[in-house]
Formats: sequence, C-alpha cells, structure tokens
Amino acid sequence: MTTVPASSPSTAPSAVQPVGYWTWAAHQAVVRHLRGALAGIDLTQPQWWVLKDIAAESAPRTRSELQDRLAVHLDAGPEEIGRAIDTLTAREWLTADEAGRVHATDAGRAATRRAVDVLQRVRAEIHDGIPEEEYATTLDVLRRMIRNLGGRADLYP
Repeated sequence: MTTVPASSPSTAPSAVQPVGYWTWAAHQAVVRHLRGALAGIDLTQPQWWVLKDIAAESAPRTRSELQDRLAVHLDAGPEEIGRAIDTLTAREWLTADEAGRVHATDAGRAATRRAVDVLQRVRAEIHDGIPEEEYATTLDVLRRMIRNLGGRADLYP
C-alpha cells in the first residue's frame, strides 16, 4: 500500500521542504538570469570572474595564479578560466606584463564597468521585495548548513 503525503512539496510548510531542492532551484534561476544578462554585453560568467578578480586586486596575478584562485571556489575548472583569459586577451581587454602578471587594459576596465552596471540591475531584480535583513539571514543560514556538512563557507579561500 502506498501512502500519499498530506500535502504536496509546494504546499508543505517551509520547515519541512527539502533545502537541497530549493537551493538547487534558486542556483539555476539566478545563474540562468545572470548569464543571460552578461551575454547581452558579450561576456560569459567565467570572463566576468576574471575581470572582477583583476579589478579587485592591488597586486596583479599571473595566469596560473588566476586559474588556481578562481577554479578553487567557482563552478569552473582551470581550463575554463584559462579560456576566459585567452578570450579576454584576444579582445585586448587583458594584457600580461614582462613577469606574466595579467592586467586589464582600458577596454577591459570599460567592460568591467559595463558588467558592474548590468550586475547591479540583476541584483536589484533578484532582490526585489526582499529586505536586506532577510537576505543576510538566508546567507547566514546557508553558510551554517555548509559548515555543518564540513564545507567551506567563505566566499574566497
């Protein structure tokens, strides 16, 4: 005999719904929306990660350092980060100095500013109707769950 739950997963109280499903569904929706917005300015997410990292650091990194740093904590391997660096270099958005450290060119810095503008709009769309306190609480809870399972809960290693 098969028993049927009293309520479907979509109507069950939130406290008993599967966090794995909802975090996956949120991830899929956010990434799809974010990648679509970046595609509108001819940028992939891994290319954005590279530009953002270069813009945020005062000490430039080599290609290998960028690949190691970004592949460790993002959903891409070193090869994908390498392709992003190659594409941005071919566009003349990145250049390397004599020591092999990667820098953004003026065109790369302009692309970074365009991406920041797009991603600020995307963030506003994602956060529509969500108070900052609720967002912060959600992230705190997810980080605790990650730590409970032995994972790293920091944004960068």
